[in-house]
Amino acid sequence: MPQAVVHVLFTIIVLDLIRDHFIKDKKKIPLHYIFIGGVAGLLPDIDIPLFWLLNNFLGIDVPWFHRVFTHTFLFIGVFLLLSIVFIFINKRLSEIFGIITFGVAFHIFLDWFFSGGIAPLYPFSSATFGLNLFGIINLPAIVEGLEAIVLLLWLWHEEKTHKISNFI
Repeated sequence: MPQAVVHVLFTIIVLDLIRDHFIKDKKKIPLHYIFIGGVAGLLPDIDIPLFWLLNNFLGIDVPWFHRVFTHTFLFIGVFLLLSIVFIFINKRLSEIFGIITFGVAFHIFLDWFFSGGIAPLYPFSSATFGLNLFGIINLPAIVEGLEAIVLLLWLWHEEKTHKISNFI
């Protein structure tokens, strides 16, 4: 299962790469949108603190429901629908909800790719899907250091393309 750092970091990196290499206009995706996308990369795991709150603080005994409601196409669809609705009301909010949709979808993709076991069609089907790459490779050192490896590669990319050492 990808850790929170992986969800945030991967989402930020992919959005930054899309911004730099495909859109090529930093005004269309400002830096704070990339930050919002990174935070949205955590949003599907909101069920974890909700479960903890219900069971430990409110005393409501609920079964574990991680990756049930918030790891579905329906959850992605809520944010996509908001993005579409706001096209006609407020273009900026539409863009922000589009970025949030990307962050949520990317989180679900990472869970599908690395850990498997998501039910993207819930509540219509409880069938689970996933590649479970972490289970296949079974190399704990790589899994544990994944975020460090990706962070170093991204920093190398940023140095090569943006000369971030000039800002130090």
